[in-house]
Amino acid sequence: MTRRGLLKGGTLAGLTALGGGALSRRIRAREAGAEAAFPPEGRILDVDGVPVHAVVRGTGPDLVMIHGASGNAREFTFDLIPRLQDRYRCIAFDRPGLGHTGRTDPAYDAAFTSRAESPGEQAGLLARAYAQIGTGTPLVLGHSFGGTVALAWALDHKARALVLLAPAAMEWPGGLGTTYAVTASAPGGAVAVPLITALVPDAQMDKITRTIFAPDPVPPGYLDHIGGQLTLRRRSLRANARQVNGLKPHIVAMQARYRELSLPIEWLHGTADTIVPATIHAHPFKALRPGTNLTLLDDVGHMPHHAAPQAVIAAIDRAAAA
Repeated sequence: MTRRGLLKGGTLAGLTALGGGALSRRIRAREAGAEAAFPPEGRILDVDGVPVHAVVRGTGPDLVMIHGASGNAREFTFDLIPRLQDRYRCIAFDRPGLGHTGRTDPAYDAAFTSRAESPGEQAGLLARAYAQIGTGTPLVLGHSFGGTVALAWALDHKARALVLLAPAAMEWPGGLGTTYAVTASAPGGAVAVPLITALVPDAQMDKITRTIFAPDPVPPGYLDHIGGQLTLRRRSLRANARQVNGLKPHIVAMQARYRELSLPIEWLHGTADTIVPATIHAHPFKALRPGTNLTLLDDVGHMPHHAAPQAVIAAIDRAAAA
C-alpha cells in the first residue's frame, strides 16, 4: 500500500469540528477500533524485547513472506497462503511498526523524530524471529518494500532462494512527494500524523487501495480483510512514512552489494506497475545480476500476487526446486 493522497482526507471543516479533547478521543477510539476489528492472526514472538507478529500456516519447506509499505501479514493470508499451505510452511511477518509488530528501537516511536528502521535492521529482526520458529534455511518472498527487506535478508542472513514481487531494489530519480516528506519529518509526525489518524475516512483508504491495484481490480473481500485501518494508527503512519522516505540511501548502499548474491532469485513484475516501475528496478537489477529469473507480467500493476497468483506460485515452486 501507499499513503499517496491521505492528507486530502483531512478537511478544514473536520479540523474546525474537532477540538483538542475531541480530537484526542477520536484518535484513541479509531486506533482501538482498528485493533479490535483486526487482531493478530498468529502468535506474538518476543525477539530481544520486541514483539513480532508471525502467522504460521501449512506444512512443507519454510516460506517466509514479507509485506510491503503500509501493509501487514493479512496481505498474504487473504489469498496466497491458502493457495500454498498444502505444500509450504508459510510464515508471514508484520514488519516493524506495522500490523502487530513493535519497533526495533523505542526512540523510533517518538513523535518528534524522523528516524526509522533500515531494511537491514528489519531483516535482522525478522531473521531472529524466524530463528525461534524456523526449521531450516527458508525461501524468502517479499512484495514491494518487503522485497527490499528480503534482499537485505539475503545479503546478511541465510536464505535458500528469493521470490521478489515488484520490489524496490534500485536507486530512483527524484523524491517521493510532499505527503511522505511532511509525515516523515519530526514536525509532521507530531502534528500531521494525528490529524490523518483522526480525519481520513475509510472511503479514502479504499480509494487509495484501488489506485495501488490499478489497472487490476481489487479482489472481492480484500478491503474487508486487509485491515487498512491498522495503517491509520499514529505509530504505523509514522513508521511507514519514515521507513519509506528514508529508503533511498539504503537502496544505494545495497546496490553496491548485489553482486555478492549467489542464491536463486525469482523476480516478478507487472509491466503496468507505476508505483515501482519495472524499467527502474527490475531491468537494472537483472543487468547487475544476470542470473535473476525475471518474469514480466503484461498489463499487470503493483499487486502481482493478486492479479497473477498462478505465476507467483510457479515462481515459488521454481525457487524451491532450485
